[in-house]
Amino acid sequence: MAIDWLILEKIQQIFGSGFCDWFMPRITVLGNAGIIWIIIGVAMLISKKYRKYGVLVLAGLLIGLIIGNGIVKNVVQRARPCWIDTNFKMLIAIPKDYSFPSGHTQASCIATTIITLTNKKFGWVVIPLTILIAFSRMYLYVHFPSDILGGAVLGITIGALTYVYGTKILKIKKE
Repeated sequence: MAIDWLILEKIQQIFGSGFCDWFMPRITVLGNAGIIWIIIGVAMLISKKYRKYGVLVLAGLLIGLIIGNGIVKNVVQRARPCWIDTNFKMLIAIPKDYSFPSGHTQASCIATTIITLTNKKFGWVVIPLTILIAFSRMYLYVHFPSDILGGAVLGITIGALTYVYGTKILKIKKE
């Protein structure tokens, strides 16, 4: 836990600025309720070529919501940094749910894993966005680094399993 606090402190020392104070809330909002990933999943449904992959993205996000946000957060019940250190100047509303794992990171990693496995070219767009969303959660003091790591591991795992089994169930043939 001490390393978590040290990393959060270093993030503020290195990146704390007026620009980041403006930019990070705007990045993090893209991950609220997985909205950017839901929009991308729905957009994929429109394309005949990527329709079944869009189903996988949306299914993966639903599985992640159930496992990560519905089960793991409520079993672990980890307090958020902003709940513990109440002196930090918050730039966004204080979340009411538990901290571990990061739902923003988990959803981002689920969608990014499925999208990148679908077409590696798309990875050049979604991987940097995922990294920015995950980083924003630490910058904004709503997650510890270990919450981000947990969300990433869970998200990549759920994304990969959804892709592997979903392509078999939906009989998707890779081009």
